[in-house]
Amino acid sequence: MGALGRLRRSAEWQLLFGAIVRAGRALALTWWALVVLRALLPAAFAVAMGILVGAVQRAHPLAGPLVLVGGVFVALQTLSPLHGEVATNLGARTAAWLQDRLMRATVAPPGMAHLERPELMDDFTLARDFDLGITGPPLSVSMPFIGNGFVEIGGGLASALVLARYRWWAPIVLGGAWLSTHVLLREGTVWRDWRSTEVMEHQRHADYAYRMAVDAPAAKELRLFGLADWAVDRFASRRRRLLDLSLEAMRLRQRPVLWTLALIGAANGLVFWSLAHDASGAHLSLGALVVFAGTAVGTSSLAFGEFDWWLRTAAQPVPVVMSLEERMGAVGALAPGTRPAAGMPAREIRFRGVRFSYDASVEPVLDGLDLTIPAGTSMAIVGQNGAGKTTLAKLLCRLYDPQTGAIEVDGVDVRTLELAAWRSRLAAVFQDFVRYELPLRDNVAPMGAPEDVVARSLEQAGAAGLAGLGTILSRAYDGGTDLSGGQWQRIALARALCAVHVGAGVVILDEPTAQLDVRGEAEVFDRILAATRACTTILISHRFSTVRHADRICVLEGGRVVELGSHNELMALGGRYRTMFDLQAGRFTEETDELLA
Repeated sequence: MGALGRLRRSAEWQLLFGAIVRAGRALALTWWALVVLRALLPAAFAVAMGILVGAVQRAHPLAGPLVLVGGVFVALQTLSPLHGEVATNLGARTAAWLQDRLMRATVAPPGMAHLERPELMDDFTLARDFDLGITGPPLSVSMPFIGNGFVEIGGGLASALVLARYRWWAPIVLGGAWLSTHVLLREGTVWRDWRSTEVMEHQRHADYAYRMAVDAPAAKELRLFGLADWAVDRFASRRRRLLDLSLEAMRLRQRPVLWTLALIGAANGLVFWSLAHDASGAHLSLGALVVFAGTAVGTSSLAFGEFDWWLRTAAQPVPVVMSLEERMGAVGALAPGTRPAAGMPAREIRFRGVRFSYDASVEPVLDGLDLTIPAGTSMAIVGQNGAGKTTLAKLLCRLYDPQTGAIEVDGVDVRTLELAAWRSRLAAVFQDFVRYELPLRDNVAPMGAPEDVVARSLEQAGAAGLAGLGTILSRAYDGGTDLSGGQWQRIALARALCAVHVGAGVVILDEPTAQLDVRGEAEVFDRILAATRACTTILISHRFSTVRHADRICVLEGGRVVELGSHNELMALGGRYRTMFDLQAGRFTEETDELLA
């Protein structure tokens, strides 16, 4: 039972009896049926040739034996390409099914902690790239080789069974010799360290260099700074090291090879000597000699071959893919909540003693945070890098939950609110907002909205007239266009404003205008405040010219609130906010003087 359990948990079993069957049951059954049929044909051909030779020797009619030989021969020739096409399609369908599993694993969890755990990301990179030819051949390429390997092994077994009609010991001696190669040479195909720390590190660096080279965002700097060769060399060196590690692990050893050659030579010598002896002594007819000699040769298909490599290489990522859904689901899980969130917040949002860390082994990002944001007001959050500003926004969006403390909306713990309902009350623009390669209309309203609402949102964000609502925002498509960084930022703001128009009551702006100049930022923020006057607005920004427009300003430091008040109150206090404001104002004044000089 233990051995059977280990077999069922193996990567090969999960590929051949799990993934391909779930991906396409009818196609998988056809593939297996062709494996069995093709495996029987070599032995059948040897038998048919023996019958034909016997008929010639005894001067019997040849029509029947010739038809039999021809039929088997045609089947041998035609089933092979048919099986190859079935295998290619099955491999492609299995890869698509595994990719669907990966997508579910990444997008299904309501939180996002699973997307930032290093141990999960290493496995995810391996699983994501398994069908790109980076970590191994695509399944559409591997499956025909795997199918041919099973055919060869099945053909060897069928030949051995026929050979048993000659002497009971012949298939044991000959088959055992060829099968021993799987033990003696097996270590040459098993790369046991393919998920070791060293291998995963090289894979991570190779993947990074590859993305740098082929993805558009890095194209400008790669060319401007002459980094193209650096990216290619980095990728090549890391991949070369991975290849060296695999070849070193799979290098054939001299002693197993010599033992293999000796064993195979002795077994074949014994069986063929016996055949020759019986044939010369008239104990074996010419037809029987043809059959048994042919099946003795066919038994060699049991030998260790490239099939082992193809199967293990193709199967290695499958358990990783199959396990990621459960593992990511556990890490990214959040309590769903059941309470309605309509109309919230009506009074306030309160962070009460919130403590949060992305990793339990490091210092918390937020440590005992207490903050109250009255409903219908604007609150600016400022502080040095790493103070916890963006983390505060992520917690409010319930992308994570705090380890201790609570975030309350109108006195209700946000964790008890129905998750989708609470998020429908939020509109957010993060620093790393998404640029959808979709029409402008869908960029502003991904979930759909009336065209007049989309147009009004664009106007309020200062993005009217950038393109037609049906224009795809990417030059990769016919008739498409691209936008500048500042224009894209206005589109992202329009997306948040559109969400407000269709029901959101809380607006979170995390560095929403970083790519706009000071005047453009002030203009846009005034527009946003006007459009979200009835909403609760949280602004995270490093520009104090914008921050000063908020009703209240919160200064974070060390994961806690150290100052809180209006711009004038904090300036009069002469504390951290005043120091940061004066430093930024001083730099702005110096830059203005230099421009005027």
